[in-house]
Amino acid sequence: MLQIQENVSLKNFNTFGVDAKARYFVEISNRDELVELFMDPQWLETDRLVMGGGSNMLLLKDYHGLVIRINIRGIEHRISHEDVFVEAGGGEVWNDLVNYCVTRGYAGLENLSLIPGSVGASPIQNIGAYGVELKDVFQSCCAFEIASRTFKTFSKEDCKFGYRESVFKNELKGQYIIVSVKFHLSLAPHFNLKYGAIEQELANRGITSPTLKDVSQVVSHIRVSKLPDPSTIGNAGSFFKNPVVTVDEFEAVYTKFPDVVHYPAGDGLIKLAAGWLIEQCGWKGKVVGNTGTWKNQALVLVNHGGATGNEVYNFSSQIIDSVYTKFGVRLQREVNIIS
Repeated sequence: MLQIQENVSLKNFNTFGVDAKARYFVEISNRDELVELFMDPQWLETDRLVMGGGSNMLLLKDYHGLVIRINIRGIEHRISHEDVFVEAGGGEVWNDLVNYCVTRGYAGLENLSLIPGSVGASPIQNIGAYGVELKDVFQSCCAFEIASRTFKTFSKEDCKFGYRESVFKNELKGQYIIVSVKFHLSLAPHFNLKYGAIEQELANRGITSPTLKDVSQVVSHIRVSKLPDPSTIGNAGSFFKNPVVTVDEFEAVYTKFPDVVHYPAGDGLIKLAAGWLIEQCGWKGKVVGNTGTWKNQALVLVNHGGATGNEVYNFSSQIIDSVYTKFGVRLQREVNIIS
């Protein structure tokens, strides 16, 4: 029997550590419980928030509806020649899945090591790091349609992946709950080492022919050196998206700031490094009240203790205005704002 709890603190369920309360709270550990939950018409009509690891959200206030925490576990795999198909429950910790694959020699997820959050949230955001995005290894996902209480499989095309975007953040927002994700990996690694400091760190370690484990460990090392541990200081990782601009927009920035950090983004577009833009505006390591930017990475906003969601949000607005004033580029928040 499902247990619906009332007036539950979400402080330990969001990595920002914001102390907001949920009017109602339920934890889901299997698919049948989702069907059972929505057999009650009360929950069809109540505002709801679906959570996994709570690593990509900022709660601005208490949530007056139903918080559904997905805790569906399990990892299975199937091998066909050099192709490996891995399916994981939506409640699995993302990095546990990465480690599962790396230790077994299944290539594709190693650049995505140590990204916080759950497997079920990964397609919603099309998570990515160090030159790899989820869509590069995504096969399909199974999602529960709330209105019909049925399960549907979404292909890569169905998901309409974009840069930190998917159909689940746009036209289907709030209509489905992802219960499992299937990945297409390989026994034959094709390493992507060009992005960030991966090559340099491998060279520092004297590694010329890296293994999956080498790449995963190097990516993890780089992330730890730049990003704070949410268990010790509240944060949601990268707070802003790296802005993608046209060539003309890039030239306008490059003319004034020729050292601007940038990367090709395909289709004639250019991606700017949001962290660099923020740092140039003097925000790196800045503390304002209970919030601020991380000392090693300006892209990360942190809760130094006791910060409210609104305090963090208002601080982020100051950064957005500052970057726009200096560079003419408007940053967008990558973190989901729950108001």
